[in-house]
Amino acid sequence: MTANPTSDSATAIPLRVREFFLARQPILDRAQSLVAYELLFRNAAAGPAMVTSDLSATASVIAHTSQLGMEKVIGDSVGYLNVDAAVLMSDIFKFLPREKVVLEIVETMKVTPEILARVQELVDDGFRFALDDVITDTEDVQQLLPLVEVIKVDLRDMPLSALLKLTPRFKQANKKLLAEKVESQEQFETCLELGFDYFQGYYFAKPVILSGKKLSPSQLAIMQLMSQINSDADNADIERSIKKDVSLCFNLLRLVNTPAVGMPRRIDSVTQALMILGRSQLQRWLQIMLYAEPCKKGHAMTPLLTLAATRGKLLELIAQHLHPRNRNVADTAFTVGIMSLMDTLFSMPMEEILEQVAVVDAVTDALLNRGGLYGEMLRLVEQMERIEEAGSMLDDLVDKFSLSTENLYTLQLSAFEWSDAVARNA
Repeated sequence: MTANPTSDSATAIPLRVREFFLARQPILDRAQSLVAYELLFRNAAAGPAMVTSDLSATASVIAHTSQLGMEKVIGDSVGYLNVDAAVLMSDIFKFLPREKVVLEIVETMKVTPEILARVQELVDDGFRFALDDVITDTEDVQQLLPLVEVIKVDLRDMPLSALLKLTPRFKQANKKLLAEKVESQEQFETCLELGFDYFQGYYFAKPVILSGKKLSPSQLAIMQLMSQINSDADNADIERSIKKDVSLCFNLLRLVNTPAVGMPRRIDSVTQALMILGRSQLQRWLQIMLYAEPCKKGHAMTPLLTLAATRGKLLELIAQHLHPRNRNVADTAFTVGIMSLMDTLFSMPMEEILEQVAVVDAVTDALLNRGGLYGEMLRLVEQMERIEEAGSMLDDLVDKFSLSTENLYTLQLSAFEWSDAVARNA
C-alpha cells in the first residue's frame, strides 16, 4: 500500500451495474478450499483502460445489492470489495451484510484522521477490513494496521527479499496474509512455507503435466461412459456400464438429485436417470463427476469444480442467447466449457485426454486452438475471469456475440448461482 493522494475518482458519479463487466476471482485457504471471492469490475463504457475496482464500481454494486442479492454473486463464500475514501465516508454500508464482506482499502488512499475515525466506526459496527497491495511498511500502513484483519500482497510487485522481510512483521501482529496474483505452483508453495493464510490467482487452474500420468479407475470408468454416449451406444449398454461400478452408480444418482438439476421428483434408478435426463444431460453430470472426485478427499469447495461448472454453464447460456432454438449448440458449448480445465484436473495434455474420449471436431478445435464459435466463446469467458488483464479482445468478443453488458451480467449471475449449487452438492 502506497501513500498517494486520492484521485478525482472521489467525485465520480457512480455508474449503473449494467455498465460494468464483472469478475469474481477465487480466494483459497491453505487446504486449497474456496473461501472467498474478490469482486472486480471494469467500466465498459470507458474501454479496456478503465479497470475500476473502487469508488464507482463498488458504489454501484453496493447500491444494487438489495435488489440483486449478493449471495447470487458469491454464494456461501465471503466477498472482498475495494473501497476508497469516498466510499468509506458515504452511507452505502447499510446495504452490505457485515458477515459476508471484507472491505479492501485501496493502495492509493491517503490516510487522514477522518479516515481512521471512519474505519474505526465501521469496525465497531462489525465490518472487516483488508489492506490491498501492501508493498512496504509505510506510516499509512502502520496507522491502519490495528484496524485490519488481512494484509494483501501482490506477488507481481514483491521481490522475494522484500517478502521475506515483511511477512514476519505482519504475522507477529497477528494479521492474516493473502497472496494475490499467484500464478504458479512454485509461488503458492513459497507463500505456504512463509505462513500465508490465503491465496488469490489462477495457479490452481494451470495444468501441471506429469509424464506417464494415468487416470484413476473411477475417472477411467466415467471417460469410457462418456465415449459410449458420444458413440451413440444403446441405452442398455450404457446402463450396464454404469451398474458395473457401484460407486459410480451411487454418485451419479446422488448428483442428479441435487437442486441444481431441478427435477420435479426424485430419480431412483439408472434407468430413470437415462429416461428422464436424456443423453446430453447424463453426459453433463458425468463431466461434473470428474471434477467432484477431489471433493471426496476432504476438500470443502474445490475451486476447479466451481470454475469448470461456471465456464460450462456460462458458455451454455451464451449459446442459448445466440441460438435460442438449437439445444445441440448449447449442449456442445457446455461440454467445451467444462472440459476446458480437464488438462489441469488430470495433469495430462489436452491432446491425450481427447484421444480417450470421443468429441466432435468443433469441440476439439475449441479446446486445442480456441478456434471456431465455441473457441471464441471460451476465450470470452477466460477474458472475463481475468478482467484486470483483459484488453480490447474482451470488448471485441462481447460485440461479436451481440451481448450487452447487462445481458452478460444476467448470464453470469445465473452461471454463478448454478455452479455454486453444484459445488455445494458434489
